[in-house]
Amino acid sequence: MTDQEFYTEFIRRIGDDPARAGLQRTPERMQESYAFLTSGYRIDLEDELKNAIFEEKYDEMVLVKHIAFFSLCEHHLLPFFGKIHVAYIPHGRVIGLSKIPRIVDAYSRRLQLQERMTAQIAECLMQHLRPWGVGVVCEAMHLCMAMRGVQKVSSYTTTSAMEGGFKSDARTRQEFLHLISLPEVHGA
Repeated sequence: MTDQEFYTEFIRRIGDDPARAGLQRTPERMQESYAFLTSGYRIDLEDELKNAIFEEKYDEMVLVKHIAFFSLCEHHLLPFFGKIHVAYIPHGRVIGLSKIPRIVDAYSRRLQLQERMTAQIAECLMQHLRPWGVGVVCEAMHLCMAMRGVQKVSSYTTTSAMEGGFKSDARTRQEFLHLISLPEVHGA
């Protein structure tokens, strides 16, 4: 069965007619949509990061805030989305700043659990940068909670992953949490 046949059968099984005018191209659109939403499986992070890590003596916190992401809950295949904040303290090596959102995309564009995704981002940076520490906080709305089940539209879930100095040093962790609580800067 091809992907389009699968999506055609899906439409049929939920009780609609895949041949009706509004649905005739839907299997093709679903195939393209799910290919994009799960493109993280096809990102090779080793290749993506190999030319993006630079020797640098900087040893203060580097923070990228408010990285928007969209993912699919592996339990219901419904979206969850929000923002991720990522910080690290270099230990002789820094990463190109655009690679941090790429790491987020690599893990968020998979069938996911928010808890696992948060930890995977932190572990990836620890592995590739070998920094003094990494902190990741993820804030997300889950449509599986908002649209079905408990139907709590305004609820958000927050997860964190602290590695190295962010886990062992309370002052570093507090600095990170304070910095992510500051208002967003627009057009600075």
